[in-house]
Amino acid sequence: MIVRAVDRTLNNNVFASLLQNCKSLNQLKQIHAHLLKSHLQQNPAAIGPLLSFAASISNNSSFFSYACSIFHHLQRRNTFMYNTMIRSYLQSSSPICSILCYLEMLIYGLTANNYTFPPLIKACTSLLPSSKVIGYLVHAHIVKFGLSYDPFIVTSLIEFYSINLDMETARQLFDGIPKRDVVLWTAMIDGYGKRGDVENARILFDKMPERNVISWSSMMAAYSRVSDFKEVFNLFREMQGKGLRPNESILVTVLTACANLGALAQGIWVHSYAKRFNLDSNPILATALVDMYSKCGSLERALSVFQGIPTKDSGAWNAIISGVAMNGDAGQSFELFQRMGSNGIQPNERTLIAVLSACTHSKLVKEGLSLFEQMSGVYGIKPRLEHYACVVDLLGRAGLLEEGERFIEENMGGFGGGGDINVWGALLNACRIHGNVDIGNRIWRMINDLRVADCGTHILSYNIYKEAGWDLEANKVRQTFLETGMKKKPGCSVIEVDGVVEEFLVGDLFHPKAWEICEMLDMLFNTKMKEPSLISLLELLC
Repeated sequence: MIVRAVDRTLNNNVFASLLQNCKSLNQLKQIHAHLLKSHLQQNPAAIGPLLSFAASISNNSSFFSYACSIFHHLQRRNTFMYNTMIRSYLQSSSPICSILCYLEMLIYGLTANNYTFPPLIKACTSLLPSSKVIGYLVHAHIVKFGLSYDPFIVTSLIEFYSINLDMETARQLFDGIPKRDVVLWTAMIDGYGKRGDVENARILFDKMPERNVISWSSMMAAYSRVSDFKEVFNLFREMQGKGLRPNESILVTVLTACANLGALAQGIWVHSYAKRFNLDSNPILATALVDMYSKCGSLERALSVFQGIPTKDSGAWNAIISGVAMNGDAGQSFELFQRMGSNGIQPNERTLIAVLSACTHSKLVKEGLSLFEQMSGVYGIKPRLEHYACVVDLLGRAGLLEEGERFIEENMGGFGGGGDINVWGALLNACRIHGNVDIGNRIWRMINDLRVADCGTHILSYNIYKEAGWDLEANKVRQTFLETGMKKKPGCSVIEVDGVVEEFLVGDLFHPKAWEICEMLDMLFNTKMKEPSLISLLELLC
């Protein structure tokens, strides 16, 4: 039947329509066999659509393998065929093959066009930083072929230079395009956002002649990366006011803000919205819901969402294991960890951090040490600094300070081995909790000798000395703190009232109801203050 259809349709130029109705690899092979029989195998107009169809099904390895076989046996190739394979190699997570395919295309004597470079640049981007020079050479070829003003190519180049931490070149490319579409604007905003430069990202965002949902998503994600979650909410409300419907990415960003601010009511609204538009089946969104409910203390809701995820990946398991642990149920965390393995999901580095943290909060020293020892042998995961910090924290909270110090000696080279400040900070915090000034003193001297400018460890050391009555040493730490110009991050409190999140910083008098708040505090503390002064306001707010 397919052979007869090919006979009828080749003359009518509807070969593409026949390919669209192709449902299996065997049917594709029948079409290909007829091309071979009709001596059309080397006709680019005939074989090109067949190759493109087979290569476009990147989620089916058998189709893609067959496309590669067709391509490799061709004696006559054109630019369209090479473009097809460059794009398909990228979609199949083979960026090196995309680059090699482009080199072969040049050797073959063919000229690249505007469809060649976007996937090729993305291939270079995915291989950064090792492909930096190759990316520069591809950019030179773009200039050589006169394609420097193509918006799709420039968008890909902006992404390349952004990830390559070269925003100056990215901005030059952006400014050099006379007509910029919304995709180009969004790429530049996203580049600034990934660098943490929300100021420049917001300037461009406010200047955009038009915005789409992706633009809003990129700007919200930029604020989320720098932990400005209140501004995420502000942008979300502004977007809703313009009648735009948020996509899954925006909802995930808003849920992250809810989780970090403890805004449970907002999170429940987002969950309801996702259900209404059938978005809650998205695994990434569902995982964000689990994380949000866990961090907001609503563990029952977190478990309910988790149970409803049909295919649970490692991210979902990590979220629920961490959530249960932070809500104080180490036993259930271990149970979920065992279930994760029983379901055939391989734990990763984050999983083990979550379980080790559960052990830490419940002082399950034996279980935590046993899990750490199994990391490499059983789970094939090499411990990172975060895992070492968890173990040191585990030992320290249990009062096993000498064991913690010995652990650092044996696994990280001791005080002379350097290491991460978080590891030393974990042991130093335990020294303060248990009043062990001797070990705390050794850690402080090591930190001071290494000239580590970390605010937290300086404050911990000062408090250890002060509480032990070592005023001279405490003053030395304080002097070092002042000389280095470090500043303590102000404390922050967040409350949610009628679905609106209110954030308060220590010493912050810019809240519109600061005076009313201070008057209420005055009443609560039973003090007499008719007209609060600036000093008394600061005292109350601090």
